[in-house]
Amino acid sequence: MSPAVASAKLTLSYPLYASDFDPQNDNFLLVGGGGGEGRTGVGNKITLINSSRKHTISEVVDIDLSRDEDSVTSLAIASSTVSSVTAFAGINSSQADQNAGKNDHLRSFRLEYPPPKRANAEESNDVGAQAYRGQTAALGRASLFTPSTAPKKETYQRVTRLSKPCKINGGQLGAIATGLAPQGEIVLFDAKTNGPMGPWVEARIPLGQGVEAADVDIIGLNDNEGSPPGNFAVAYCTDYEVHAFSMALKQNSTPEPRLSYGEPHPDVFAGKARPKFRSLRFITPHLLLLLQNRPNRQGADLLLLELSSSFQGKIVGRKSLHRGINAATALSVTHLTSSPPSESNQLVAAVAGQDTSIETVTIEHPISPPYRSLKFKTHTLLRSVHPQQITSLSFSVSSPPVATEFSASPHYIKLASTSIASTVVVHTFPLFPFPPAQKSAKRRYVLTPPGRSDAATMGLSIIFSALALALGAFFLQAFTEIRGGSPDYLGAKGWLSQRVHDYIAIPYILENGTSIAPSTTAISTLSGSASQSASSIADQVTNTLSDLTSSISNTAAAAAKEILYDTPEEAKAAVSSALDAASSAVSELNAASEAYSATASSSITSLSSSAASRASAASHHVRDLLSRHYEYHQQHLPDSDDVHHMVIHDDEASGKLKAGFHRPGAEEGGNEAKVRKFEELSNKEKELWKQRLREAGVWAVDEGEAVLKGVFFGSVAGAVGAAVREAIG
Repeated sequence: MSPAVASAKLTLSYPLYASDFDPQNDNFLLVGGGGGEGRTGVGNKITLINSSRKHTISEVVDIDLSRDEDSVTSLAIASSTVSSVTAFAGINSSQADQNAGKNDHLRSFRLEYPPPKRANAEESNDVGAQAYRGQTAALGRASLFTPSTAPKKETYQRVTRLSKPCKINGGQLGAIATGLAPQGEIVLFDAKTNGPMGPWVEARIPLGQGVEAADVDIIGLNDNEGSPPGNFAVAYCTDYEVHAFSMALKQNSTPEPRLSYGEPHPDVFAGKARPKFRSLRFITPHLLLLLQNRPNRQGADLLLLELSSSFQGKIVGRKSLHRGINAATALSVTHLTSSPPSESNQLVAAVAGQDTSIETVTIEHPISPPYRSLKFKTHTLLRSVHPQQITSLSFSVSSPPVATEFSASPHYIKLASTSIASTVVVHTFPLFPFPPAQKSAKRRYVLTPPGRSDAATMGLSIIFSALALALGAFFLQAFTEIRGGSPDYLGAKGWLSQRVHDYIAIPYILENGTSIAPSTTAISTLSGSASQSASSIADQVTNTLSDLTSSISNTAAAAAKEILYDTPEEAKAAVSSALDAASSAVSELNAASEAYSATASSSITSLSSSAASRASAASHHVRDLLSRHYEYHQQHLPDSDDVHHMVIHDDEASGKLKAGFHRPGAEEGGNEAKVRKFEELSNKEKELWKQRLREAGVWAVDEGEAVLKGVFFGSVAGAVGAAVREAIG
């Protein structure tokens, strides 16, 4: 279940395309957009938003831009103070100026913050304070891209990215990238100025015909690499490749990007589509987070790319995003660092999907190579954040708390998202100290406690589920074997004592009273009877054939004698007589064969019917008598308090078992019935009666003793009531 996350929503008067938090003060958020050039009636603006409260956000000040120019396409805050913020934005000049070869696409602005008391005016109900509108100023504009030679000028500033200012000399590197240009280009510039003016371009990176940068990111090297101040690592991605390089401010040399990773071409028999990179962010100078969309909108993935000192990369981690995100549209990250630095840090990443959902993921990583224990953990999935497509995501910057702040107020990070539906939403995520019960210098704030990755958690869940299913199947098989409902595969009947087995091993009885498991004794008896009948038929056929053979032999001998010693006429008559005798013998043989076939078929049919009838009777005979007893009592004695019990006894005259119903205490012929319940018999008597019942084929061991409980047993025939009598044996 996703944790509860506080959110605040605000709807402005224009579609939004870009956003950025003040890196020094997460109470202020800058957003920009507009309707573009034309007579749409929707203006182009940059708005400063007060995000100091969890459940409410409000406008502080607007910058109204010209409606004769394009809307804001990208935005980044360069620096801020207590009283103001400076930002760069990508805004194209009018179409007429572009056709004339002039496009001042890079703009800079300064917005003044309201005083602290007025920033929280909504809480004080100060109407004058709420009406406050700060001062804004346009600092400058410049055209840094190489002029387009295409007949239709469509190039715009797709990406605006700024590094963090260096701690020593305050140097800051900026990067912008083209969109819809005939030949893609990345321009790197010195962002530590009051406005874009003069020859301040540090480097240009041409991308080639029809190739554009999907995203660019910058990270300083001096903090972690021991490099001189002003050294940076830069990475950018196209649709299928990731490039990286290092550079320094004022180096007056062209950097040489290295191919760090390329998406391989598919197999010759597979489709031509390949996954495309959508965005990237530095985690450390040697670790990149990549956002990639699968072909044909089949999902999105996060990849971890480890970079060597020569910027050669290898994939060291991968996570598939939620299946509802068919394609990702935006990525933002924030670093949860500690002071002093710990051995590992946590990165929080947010990905926006085309379905207007946002998935947040944490990555626990070492602060330096090698990166061998990288763990992805899904934190939450925010569904239907906006009514239409999300255009940008921005995390606030998390400042590492000092040791004395762990007992102070809770810490939070904020995530802002914008959409083309003119909505901006700010989610507030609480952070937790880790380790929770330890007070040490290495304690830090995290969004999710470090632990098993999503893959490890899923693997353990699958293993435990499989074990549970296997144990359930094992015990079910053992139980059905004990009950006699399945073949004996496990030998479970031998696991229990006789008493426990008899208590559990109750055969399954159908609605008509028949038992699923027939009596093995009755079946053995029927099998023996069938064998004897078949043997008798075979003996009869053998005797018949023997007699026919003897008859033919005698006739032939007599005929031969007549031929040797009598006259020809007599010999002829003898031969004719012998032939007639042989023909008669053959006819008798055929008749005997047909009689044998008919007799065997009839006997087998009769035996089968008899076997089925006797097996059915043997399998439920005792239980059937109990059922008849119940029906008799309901029909003839419905209101009587007399209870007639079923009695089985040994008839001394016939030597058979007989059954009937008897009311205890009744007398017949002057003799009181000497009968006892089965459970009142001694163990020896119980065994003798069970043996007699098995031999008679009316009870089987598989049925257990439970069916015999409540049945009376006796040896005197006169003690049995005359209500119902039935010969069993």
